[in-house]
Amino acid sequence: MPYKVKDMDLAPQGRKKIEWVQKHMPVLETIKKRFEKEKPFEGITIGSCLHLEPKTINLGLTLQAGGAEVAMTGCNPLSTQDDATAAGASLGLNMYGWREQTNEEYYQTINMVLDHKPDVIIDDGADMIFMLHKERRDALGKIRGACEETTTGIHRLKSMHADGALKFPVIAVNDAYTKYLFDNRYGTGQSTFDSIMGSTNILIAGKNVVVCGYGWCGRGIAMRADGLGANVIVTEIDPIRALEARMDGYRVMPVREAVKHADILITATGNIDIVTEEDFKVMKDGCIMANSGHFNVEINREDLDQLAVKQQNVKPDIEEFVMKDGRKVYLLAEGRLVNLAGERGQGHPAEIMDLSFAMQALSAKQLVETQMEIGVHKTPDESDMHVARLKLEAMGIEIDNLTERQEEYLEGWEEGT
Repeated sequence: MPYKVKDMDLAPQGRKKIEWVQKHMPVLETIKKRFEKEKPFEGITIGSCLHLEPKTINLGLTLQAGGAEVAMTGCNPLSTQDDATAAGASLGLNMYGWREQTNEEYYQTINMVLDHKPDVIIDDGADMIFMLHKERRDALGKIRGACEETTTGIHRLKSMHADGALKFPVIAVNDAYTKYLFDNRYGTGQSTFDSIMGSTNILIAGKNVVVCGYGWCGRGIAMRADGLGANVIVTEIDPIRALEARMDGYRVMPVREAVKHADILITATGNIDIVTEEDFKVMKDGCIMANSGHFNVEINREDLDQLAVKQQNVKPDIEEFVMKDGRKVYLLAEGRLVNLAGERGQGHPAEIMDLSFAMQALSAKQLVETQMEIGVHKTPDESDMHVARLKLEAMGIEIDNLTERQEEYLEGWEEGT
């Protein structure tokens, strides 16, 4: 089947959402028009494993405009928007996925995309790339390369390459300036609180918000928490990032100490077991926990289940856990990526994903047109600059250019004091 979605009757509603985001993604629209003329993907099949929502469908339509056969599935069982997938299928994309998949169904739909024998993969978290190497080696031979969207996926792929397991080139789209400086920081910062506030309807001002991890996602979350009036506490393992967090005005302490103060705790490390049994034992009564890392491994759900004497859903997206001493703690979105898996999560703003998906589209084009060595590659600086300039142009912003004299000065060495 060209699609397997929840309900095709949702397509009209999804198309309205896609039309809305297209108005706020001018860079991708510019690239789409160029692709329509150039057809860089003629005869190419592109398979993707991304969060299935209107902005992602717009990326699929951009690749389709360039001549590609596009097959898409989700990279998280809870992040799919069913009206968007129905709309994508109605517009000729091969769509596989629905909200609240089981883990088994999640991997089944990844296999459905791989059945299309793609030439290029666009992944978010590297689950599709990993499956290609582990279980679908039959589809490996046709792969020209892949693009990876997120920090967690890049870590996995670099480890694969270091072990000699990676069999094709991957472009680290996550490491592009126009991706991580904006998507990871401003996108994650805003969308995390959009989802938390939408689900809980609580006030952020005056509360102690603990942010675990001060990478670009953690920076963005801390910035937005601070802007909403919270008292921000950061936990870190990197001494330089910890020092930066302190000089940005935040308190810094170990997780075990921070949970004693936390009204809201948000993980954003990309690592496993950030909050575990010993933390739950001393956690402040009423603490609300959310995860903004890619996988649901940062808040140890197994430990939480074992410690709780009672648990219930107090709202569709909020689980309450009652401890032996009567303390109650709360987990949002099952500990999955809260800004997309949460009931009210819509992901990053369209203006942000405009940059990230523009880089994905240009990186896919690079894989088709360039013979690259096996490994994890940085996106070309010229692509970054091109996307940034298109965004500034769309925003009506002009910037200066170097004069000939200034260029000569920067390239020379003889002029001093």
